[in-house]
Amino acid sequence: MRSNHEIDYRLLGEEMQCVEIELDPQETVIAESGSFMYMDNDIQMETIFGDGSRSGGSGFMDKLLSAGKRLLTGESLFMTAFSNLGGGKRRVAFAAPYAGKIIPLDLYELGGKIICQKDAFLCAAKGVSVGIEFQRKLGTGLFGGEGFIMQKLEGDGLTFVHAGGHIMERTLAPGEILRIDTGCVVAYTKDIDFDIEFVKGIRNAVFGGEGLFFAVMRGPGKVWLQTLPVSRLASRILSYGTGRRKEEGSVLGGIGNLFDGDGF
Repeated sequence: MRSNHEIDYRLLGEEMQCVEIELDPQETVIAESGSFMYMDNDIQMETIFGDGSRSGGSGFMDKLLSAGKRLLTGESLFMTAFSNLGGGKRRVAFAAPYAGKIIPLDLYELGGKIICQKDAFLCAAKGVSVGIEFQRKLGTGLFGGEGFIMQKLEGDGLTFVHAGGHIMERTLAPGEILRIDTGCVVAYTKDIDFDIEFVKGIRNAVFGGEGLFFAVMRGPGKVWLQTLPVSRLASRILSYGTGRRKEEGSVLGGIGNLFDGDGF
């Protein structure tokens, strides 16, 4: 039997998605600060320490410690809770922070725990615990693309995470291995063994353009992958905005930039 609030939802949009949550009376959803989009009348918004789950204890220091852990993942001390205080169903919506997809994950069906990249969490049913997961292997922490600290989502309710580009879900059999670009790992179930592997071959490592390491995921379990890590997107935008654009053989060269508004 579920202990977290049971919520209904629908995903809207394609590249820039939002998730609309339908709350029954007295139901609550928690969300990252800044993800709110709109809400119906009778929805009450409340800023809370941490995630509002009961797993961290009921005392003030327990709540403060739980909230403080979120600083290690680069998140705010606070989260926002949206509760339906009306007599019927009400809706509240949350928007994705950048182009990509929102992934609904039912923790009840996924073994009660998901580990994900630090900025993946968007919102969840009240009762879901949003904590931190330390990488126990030195190599994974140093070179795994996400550092030593990742987000940990625990409970038995619905949670929603966001990632860039298109999202792929892979189910790995026991002992099955999948090698992944370190930035493309979004989330994985608790039984997945996450390690890193050095790219073989000097030419591959130096001139391959894919980095020095693979993320190695060993089953059993599920893995979610993204086609466009936000770090890769930011890097491309930065290089386009600050570097001189290659004209790729254009006879106009820099003159062509005048026609498309870029100047020299």
